[in-house]
Amino acid sequence: MTDTTDHNLSLFHHAQALIPGGVNSPVRAFRAVGGTPSFITRGQGAYLWDADGRRLIDYIGSWGPMILGHGHPAVLEAVHRAVALGLSFGAPTERESELAEAIMRHVPSIERLRLVSSGTEAGMSAIRLARGATGRSKIVKFNGCYHGHADALLVKAGSGLATFGHATSAGVPEVVVQDTLVLEYNDVAQLEAAFALHGDKIACVIMEPIAGNMNFVRASVPFMRAARALCTKHGALLIIDEVMTGFRVALGGAQSLYAKEIAGFQPDLTMLGKVVGGGMPLAAFGGRRDVMEQLAPLGPVYQAGTLSGNPVATACGLATLREVGKPGFYAALAERTRALITGLAQAAKAEGVPFCGDSEGGMMGYFLLPALPGNYPEVLQSDGARFNRFFHGLLDRGIYTAPALYEAGFVSAAHTGEDIATTVAAAREVFRELAN
Repeated sequence: MTDTTDHNLSLFHHAQALIPGGVNSPVRAFRAVGGTPSFITRGQGAYLWDADGRRLIDYIGSWGPMILGHGHPAVLEAVHRAVALGLSFGAPTERESELAEAIMRHVPSIERLRLVSSGTEAGMSAIRLARGATGRSKIVKFNGCYHGHADALLVKAGSGLATFGHATSAGVPEVVVQDTLVLEYNDVAQLEAAFALHGDKIACVIMEPIAGNMNFVRASVPFMRAARALCTKHGALLIIDEVMTGFRVALGGAQSLYAKEIAGFQPDLTMLGKVVGGGMPLAAFGGRRDVMEQLAPLGPVYQAGTLSGNPVATACGLATLREVGKPGFYAALAERTRALITGLAQAAKAEGVPFCGDSEGGMMGYFLLPALPGNYPEVLQSDGARFNRFFHGLLDRGIYTAPALYEAGFVSAAHTGEDIATTVAAAREVFRELAN
């Protein structure tokens, strides 16, 4: 296990005296893997430096936004210009419309869009809008998918299709989640049965096209096709959560990949975040014009935010989208990400360690399993103790990956072939230790 030196440890002790658990988001605390978290002092390109001066090759990328790497010159220039003009106005700016246009240009399912400050805001707003637009209360989500920490979405599966979910957090009354139905990801038959039982009461189905909070699990084409068809048939809205995948796996998001396989495929609403803010607190939700115009001030569904469309955040996001929109960007990024997953698989095989991995664009995931899982129960078959050893073995060698078995990883345009080779070589050393 990683033995942190004085600076990280002292900073963690100080933080624990001030902040619950010493962190402002739980996964940062290293509770899942053990040890002391690294306190980061700066980032540049594909690298981070911690409080002890260690340089780390970064495969977290602020959990997805840093698709260009840290400190990209064009992004920094745009942010500096925006800061010089003012930090926040609480009034409309032209750049909000420019960012909305940039998003809509590449995601044709979005006819109208509203900016918010976090993925959680995007999720809770999309759910409220779906309920308001349909006049229904029940929602369908999938076991292992995370859509932010809004009360109605902090739910685990019930005992069957006729019963609804149970809260997974203290402070969430059962009455708040009684209309949330939790099904297994990639289970077409279960989804069909749910609509047969509750179809006229379901306001929406909300799903990640590639689930990134049970590591990296794709929605199958038949599953996505069934979700779209059932929502259309029963008058429910299909919400695709692309907070993680939007502009990360492809220029048009994951939905553009499914549109190649399913004729006419489009969601009714889309959630975006992470890359669209370029590392600043910014997210969005958007979709069909008739649905979006149910929002105040045009319609009866209320949603608001003091810092929504913040001028510095929109400058950061717009500069990022301009860079990722350049020809060849995603092809190069996908090639680099595949090289990492392929290299890790070869290293694991050479040392006799079970391993499987997958990637799309700049998003990737791997499991210490012989075959890729398709849902959360299958993910749970992973050897957590062995994964923790793998994590710390990499960190000891300067490789910074997600400190939890259930989180996807990210490659940036700043990662070089040498970074990938260094990572694979380090992984092989750790695999050798795991095999003994």
